[in-house]
Amino acid sequence: MALQNTKGRLLGISRELLRNWQDTQEVWRDQKGREFDQTYMQPLFDAADNAVAAMENLDKILAKLRNDCEIEE
Repeated sequence: MALQNTKGRLLGISRELLRNWQDTQEVWRDQKGREFDQTYMQPLFDAADNAVAAMENLDKILAKLRNDCEIEE
């Protein structure tokens, strides 16, 4: 259950950050803003997406392990 909570929290935080970043981009429209987005923000959002995907895979593996252990008891 803790993994689901962590995944949910990461999703919520990254969505909030994305909304805030989109608001910032409305006023920061120069080359430096685009460079900041490409250098820092997009890799951060990609890393968050990858972490969520990894958590989902890990959750599936853990569920299978739990199921396998229950069958053998």
